Amino acid sequence: MRVIIAEDEKRASRGLRSLLETLREDIEVIAQASDGVQAMELIKALLPDVVFTDIRMQNMDGLSLIRTAREQGYKTKFVIISAYEEFEYARQALSLDVVDYLVKPVTAEEVNKVLEKLYQPRGSEPGRTADSGALRTKYPQAHPVVLKALDIIEREFQGKINQKELASRLGVTQEYFSYLFTRDIKVNFSRFLRKFRIQKACDLLDAGEASAEEAAGKVGFTDMKYFYKCFKEETGMSLSDYRRRSTLK
Repeated sequence: MRVIIAEDEKRASRGLRSLLETLREDIEVIAQASDGVQAMELIKALLPDVVFTDIRMQNMDGLSLIRTAREQGYKTKFVIISAYEEFEYARQALSLDVVDYLVKPVTAEEVNKVLEKLYQPRGSEPGRTADSGALRTKYPQAHPVVLKALDIIEREFQGKINQKELASRLGVTQEYFSYLFTRDIKVNFSRFLRKFRIQKACDLLDAGEASAEEAAGKVGFTDMKYFYKCFKEETGMSLSDYRRRSTLK
């Protein structure tokens, strides 16, 4: 895979190059640009497979770079890497069909997940279900931190997830994360996670793939009494009523 990095901070550019080449032996960083104009000229000359770009750069910013490449018919894929302070740009980035929007400082795990997307055709990523990525598409205007949280929920809802640890993983305070999540999703984190888990349990029950106990365990509940309570609160009916209704469909 032939890659160009567009980043005006030399240290960040070197770090990303080292990370990419460490994660995949077949990645070749063919050029590095310090601004969007230079990056566009390199795209024309070298026809890279992927461009990793910052947003705020001299002469031409990252979003203008992507728009220009799209308008001129280049099929290059783009990955944006930007700072928290620039989260408003994420809304525009989503409309430009970028592969991903990563928030600095990026981790090896995050970059590796992006590479997995790049190496697989869309919709055929190994280990992903047909619903993967569905949560973030429901909230396209959400803050990048919230979008990342939704991705984690979708991947890890079967295990232990709590707001404090999740905020720490995302590099923000618990208070700020709670504010962002509730503002953008219109419900607090705990209620959203519970609702999501119950919906997944309903999917398992509807498909006849699990008993109530198995379904509860598979979606992250360890206490059956609490599962029954949450199930009724979220669906408006007891588990037995829900199963009876399902058999009549």
